[in-house]
Amino acid sequence: MNLSFLIARRYFLSRKKKSFINFISFMSMLGIGIGTMATVAVLSVFNGLEDLNRSIFKSIDPDLKISAREGKAFTIEKDKLAKLKQIKGVEYVSEVIQDNALVMYEDGKMVVTLKGVDSNFEKNSRLKGSLVEGSFVLKRDDVDYAFIGGNVYGALNISLDNILEPLEIWYPKNQKKLSLIPENNINKKVINISGVYAIEQFHDDYVYVPLHVAQELTEYGDKRTALEVQLKPNADSDDVQDAIKAIYGDSYLVQNQDEQNANLFRAIKIEKLFIFIALIFIIGVASFNIFFSLTMLVIDKKAEVRTLYAMGADDSLIKKIFFSEGAIISFIGTIVGLILGFIFCITQAEYGWLGMGMESAVVDAYPVKINPSDFMITAVAVIIITLLVSYFPAKRATSEY
Repeated sequence: MNLSFLIARRYFLSRKKKSFINFISFMSMLGIGIGTMATVAVLSVFNGLEDLNRSIFKSIDPDLKISAREGKAFTIEKDKLAKLKQIKGVEYVSEVIQDNALVMYEDGKMVVTLKGVDSNFEKNSRLKGSLVEGSFVLKRDDVDYAFIGGNVYGALNISLDNILEPLEIWYPKNQKKLSLIPENNINKKVINISGVYAIEQFHDDYVYVPLHVAQELTEYGDKRTALEVQLKPNADSDDVQDAIKAIYGDSYLVQNQDEQNANLFRAIKIEKLFIFIALIFIIGVASFNIFFSLTMLVIDKKAEVRTLYAMGADDSLIKKIFFSEGAIISFIGTIVGLILGFIFCITQAEYGWLGMGMESAVVDAYPVKINPSDFMITAVAVIIITLLVSYFPAKRATSEY
């Protein structure tokens, strides 16, 4: 065993060590351990939130979305659409018209996201699994229906049993000159409500209607705001995305689910980075206990150091002894923190004992996902900080004699 490490270990385990120095060393390990545990736990929660959002988007967003790079809508080209449907891995393609609109029900009104979809969407949509009341129907017996989100349902106090009170949708007319009569500037559509879905409060403000209803309201005609592509279960999303880009060219955006919600995921990653930096800074402050405990140990071990010098030890060995003492504290604190952090993540994933403190249609407790790279980065950062802090008392040990 390395001589400097052997002596450092004896110092660390020595019962003769001053009780106050022993207390400071213990507090150093405790601070590093708790800081490390908190860091890996928080990073795992952010990973869980990222996965949670992906699961939510799977119910709302298509696997791939084609939209115009410039402008709000584009004209459907039948030859390209036919090639798109023939791509291996494509299950179906849905034509979409989406825009903001005003809806009214009795005395209430609300701005919603109006989404007109074709029959493919009604047959295959994953929203069926989020149905909470009524039925998932957009057209039945030549009668049009709207399928609404929970936010719209709650805000307008809608009752599906009241069939005499339909939903009224308003959308501004596409005209150059405005009429002095306000109602002549608005396209209106009265439609019954078939059902309600609930996923998560920030995504429940959609009103789904048949495509031709959205066409009439927006006056888009043959134009669409997007083509939504749903893939077969074992299809390679990247390969299909590349094939679609080859067909549609640079004039169109072809986005997967992460790219459709790039701003949200970017915000999560930035927040995760800043939280990591803040927690590492806190660990850095806590690690100054190592500096104080090693400084006091240097003072306490003057006699032993003189003896080592008399026996032929050089400055390098003395530095290594006290540096190794700091390394022992650092490694033990880091390992304990990683183990506790791992236990937290496992128990939280299994039992969900730490709640989010708010009502949610998706989860009641903080989601977690263990990412080995988070544990590794945290361990490396903590060890580097604590070893840097240990270096200065170790260097001072040689200058004292």
